[in-house]
Amino acid sequence: MTTKVLDARRAADFEALCELIVPGSSRVGPAVYTDAALSAAPAPLRDAALQAIDALAGATTTEALAAHQHGAEFALVRALAVEAFCSDFVAPGAPGPGAWAEMGFEVPRPVDLERDWSWLGVR
Repeated sequence: MTTKVLDARRAADFEALCELIVPGSSRVGPAVYTDAALSAAPAPLRDAALQAIDALAGATTTEALAAHQHGAEFALVRALAVEAFCSDFVAPGAPGPGAWAEMGFEVPRPVDLERDWSWLGVR
């Protein structure tokens, strides 16, 4: 994986944190999504994310991560992990499936929607 913001260590640390926060999420390659998002983010947010990943990297179990649950670093990494998974992104070469398939969420096609125009008073 070629990254723009996350070096190999941080990408691995972030993937491990994602797996602790959203079990099963590592199968979609959340570091790829987050790296792309951070590359377009303002520098202060990008720097805060990198610092948050570094601050939590030593937490390798849910118990160790729970010690950080009230901190800003945890809140930021959790938001990034959830977004990376729930966006339905699957990195090239990642086994997937994406979150939407797991949740059974399918966006309806407009052609399949039943329209109710009764509010117009037209019968």
